[in-house]
Amino acid sequence: MSQPAPLVHSTASTPTALTSSFKEVVLPQILGIHPYVPGKPISELQRELGLTRITKLASNENPLGASPKVLEAIHQALVDIARYPDGSAYELKTELAHFLKCQTNQLVIGNGSNELLELVARAFAGPGDEIVYSQYAFAVYPISAQVVGATGVEVTAKNWGHDLDAMANAITAKTKVVYLANPNNPTGTLFNRQAWEAFISRVPAHVIVVLDEAYVEYAQAAVNAQDYLNGMAYINAHPNVLVSRTFSKAYGLASLRVGYMAGTPEIIGYLNQLRAPFNINQLAQVAAVAALKDAEFVQKGVALNQQGMQQIITALNELNIESIASVANFLCINLGEKAAKINQMLLQKGVIVRPVANYGLTQFLRVSIGTHAENAHFIEALRASLQEQQA
Repeated sequence: MSQPAPLVHSTASTPTALTSSFKEVVLPQILGIHPYVPGKPISELQRELGLTRITKLASNENPLGASPKVLEAIHQALVDIARYPDGSAYELKTELAHFLKCQTNQLVIGNGSNELLELVARAFAGPGDEIVYSQYAFAVYPISAQVVGATGVEVTAKNWGHDLDAMANAITAKTKVVYLANPNNPTGTLFNRQAWEAFISRVPAHVIVVLDEAYVEYAQAAVNAQDYLNGMAYINAHPNVLVSRTFSKAYGLASLRVGYMAGTPEIIGYLNQLRAPFNINQLAQVAAVAALKDAEFVQKGVALNQQGMQQIITALNELNIESIASVANFLCINLGEKAAKINQMLLQKGVIVRPVANYGLTQFLRVSIGTHAENAHFIEALRASLQEQQA
């Protein structure tokens, strides 16, 4: 019997030393990107300080978790974990279309809404183009502009939120995309339907306008119905409008990463061409379908958020601490020059909130609304930290 040929190890490709630099060949716009920094994980603080009681109020997550119906749907779907997911997300898009009263070809599903926000920039902008967004708006907007080599145009905020008149004035012949967050993250501010209609009437028909409504469920419950802007009501009359939403917040599916975008079939078609195949795993699709069917769970979370918001605002008033009025599930609180120091003191007490100095809000900390007990832990830790500062 013949023996198998011995393995031959080539030395031609064996690295001799890691001395090469690829700075000369990487795309120039990549070098200046400051990566998005997420909220500090609970496990990280546990490793650092060995704490057992930790409250995370940093990432605007649903403190109730996910619906029991979602957990059951995931459990039943585990048997098919070895199968590829439905690349078209047919069942999820069908359920969403029914929920939103639109057609399935008006929807694209993303690995979180984050992926879709970036896809818009990749599809419609590049070097020499401009992308407009507001000061103090979601960090992904300027990052998306940088990734594609477009020029980011930041418009000065008004009362911590979008100045839509100024943003309309900022649109030039080079503008390809405008990002609007409503409510805005991280400040929680909202512009109303009247301001939006005045704005969109001034936008050229070829400029893509993205309405990022990641916190829509909380805003709907917090404002007057006559003033509230529902982006879905405008996607047919204005073919350049895209509406972005997510399952990460009110639906409690943050770890599964499911977002969606709605618009005209033409624009949605371009985004579907660009997105990666199988970008949404099967468990995420199953979970999102189940989540849509449990309106009672969403309503319960929204009600808890309203109660928690009042709980924290009452405490802040007692402490003479100002905050930015918010219709989302978080608050930006003004701690002045002590903000960074108090953030560190809160961490020592097992409370994780979100520093927002990277947004230019150096005197603020963003606090997500949690359960009554979690909010109480934050209030207790904040009060103690302020007392220690004064000592």
